[in-house]
Amino acid sequence: MDFDRAFTALIGNEGEFNCDLKDRGNWTSGKIGVGMLKGTKYGISAMSYPKIDIRMLSLENAKKIYREEFWLKAHCDELPSSIRFDVFDMAVNSGVTATIKTLQKAIGAVPDGIIGPKTKKLLSLYGDERLDKRLSAQRLLYICDIGTFPTFGKGWVRRVANNLLLD
Repeated sequence: MDFDRAFTALIGNEGEFNCDLKDRGNWTSGKIGVGMLKGTKYGISAMSYPKIDIRMLSLENAKKIYREEFWLKAHCDELPSSIRFDVFDMAVNSGVTATIKTLQKAIGAVPDGIIGPKTKKLLSLYGDERLDKRLSAQRLLYICDIGTFPTFGKGWVRRVANNLLLD
């Protein structure tokens, strides 16, 4: 899967403008009730991008951010095609470092957050289906440990389930 196709699929998981008071990502400080409530659009949050006018963010500008901040930083082009979308999607939802560590746990690598030669070698030992299954399972375990799981967990689990249904 290439970036353009992954972006098109991912935008289906990300909503239009959202300004939920209970979502820390909608606040410029990353803390509920602290800073400015600017919201999230196309998955681009005020917490991560406090200087962006989230409400006015265009899809084209969101796509640039996704490519630079998530696809490239998560080394998606260097990963097996079978997991590129899942890694990209998790990087957007949970951050690049957490995603790489989750992937490394799924393949038995030391979770250091770096896609280096050791991680790449271990990745090559797995078939596509097994790798995808292990990554999805590890991602679900990661999601269950997030403190806001009771509030947002159902949506996150649905996101992973929907990704498993993609071709």
